[in-house]
Amino acid sequence: MAEPPPLPPDGLARRDLLQATAAALGLAALGCAPGRPEPPGPVQGRVPLRAPPIPTVRIGFVGVGGMGTVHVRNLVTIPGARITAVCDIVEAHAQRAARIIAEAGHAAPALYTRGPIDFVRLCEAEDLDLVFTATPWEWHVPVCVAAMRNGKHAATEVPAAVTLEECWRLVEEAERHARHCVMMENCNYDRMELMVLHMVRRGVLGEVLHGEGGYLHDLRSIKFSATGEGLWRRAHSVRRNGNLYPTHGLGPVANCMDINRGDRFDYLVSMSGPARGLGDWAATHFPSDAPQRRERYALGDVNYTLIRTVQGRTIVVGHDTNLPRPYSRIHLVQGTRGLVQGYPNRVYIEGRSPEHRWETTEPYQAEFEHPLWRFDAARRASAGHGGMDFLEDWRLIKCLREGLPTDMNVYDAAALSVIAPLSERSVAARSRAFDVPDFTRGAWQTQRPWEIVEA
Repeated sequence: MAEPPPLPPDGLARRDLLQATAAALGLAALGCAPGRPEPPGPVQGRVPLRAPPIPTVRIGFVGVGGMGTVHVRNLVTIPGARITAVCDIVEAHAQRAARIIAEAGHAAPALYTRGPIDFVRLCEAEDLDLVFTATPWEWHVPVCVAAMRNGKHAATEVPAAVTLEECWRLVEEAERHARHCVMMENCNYDRMELMVLHMVRRGVLGEVLHGEGGYLHDLRSIKFSATGEGLWRRAHSVRRNGNLYPTHGLGPVANCMDINRGDRFDYLVSMSGPARGLGDWAATHFPSDAPQRRERYALGDVNYTLIRTVQGRTIVVGHDTNLPRPYSRIHLVQGTRGLVQGYPNRVYIEGRSPEHRWETTEPYQAEFEHPLWRFDAARRASAGHGGMDFLEDWRLIKCLREGLPTDMNVYDAAALSVIAPLSERSVAARSRAFDVPDFTRGAWQTQRPWEIVEA
């Protein structure tokens, strides 16, 4: 579903939407009981999960608006991937996806366009291996739960969940049904981020001690758009105040620090500044009697969240989407021998760089290029952020076809996504520290880091 019914202040409340979905799924509630820190009982799934190989991955795609269409265009080019069902509340979007699939020479998919919870019928009726959702954030957990409860693996766009309770729900369902639940964090696969990971694995930066990331992106026109994300994303700015979209900047840094694979997030503190940007933009772009001029926003224009890991490392995560600015994800990784920083890309390695002076990263590219970016198909990919979207889709299909653990798993999805609701709690409590749950329940201590995989 590309565009669910609008959220407050424009229409149905999130609670009403999720209650409707819960009824369709036959659940008492989609989240864990409020206030419960951890669910009881042992881990039932294997960490990391290895599922039987799937020679041809049959996919049901839920939500084929802008980002969903990017994934569809990628998946139809990947050997062993077949999109056999498509669901969207906008029939024209589903029809567009069907044309892309047919033009790639594949059989026409079954279409599900009966309304906001028709994905439940898709999960129950279709013989699928994977259900992939690129819906608005509110629907990620409902779609993934429906998929896993019907024996399918699940993949979701970011963030995987909006609340702490939803994060635990994904973990519980993935363990209970022994199914993959992958958050598709494309920035993990960007060329620069993977090069830095390769440098870390080769010991170039020494022991990694600190990282910084963020999502600094002027979204004012998108949030006020009458189509696409404008139908739902601004509502989060109305009612939430915190670091609402942490995974793009945090994911690559977490990989360099082996989060959930030798270290984990321990606790965080978060602070937001005033909310001015959206109100100023509305005052400039809408007439005086427009309803947008009357909206009030909870989301501080600039939020910074500081995370400490169990091993003592520190991470700073920024969020800035309501003010005029160039795009940045910051991407800084610092160790005992040097550091790399993005936007612009630069590096300093003690004993190798000119003393006390930055270098550009170009001289390091040939030596430390990640093997995935030596893959011709990634360099040729035209759909989605210069190739990183193709790589994340290609890696997911490869892992499913070969019965490998996926690069990112449900514990990563939960750990990265939970930073948003915990940051909201910290902001509301005058920047008090909040513990980050151990979604692996101790398994992080024995898991191997993500390897430098080959294409």
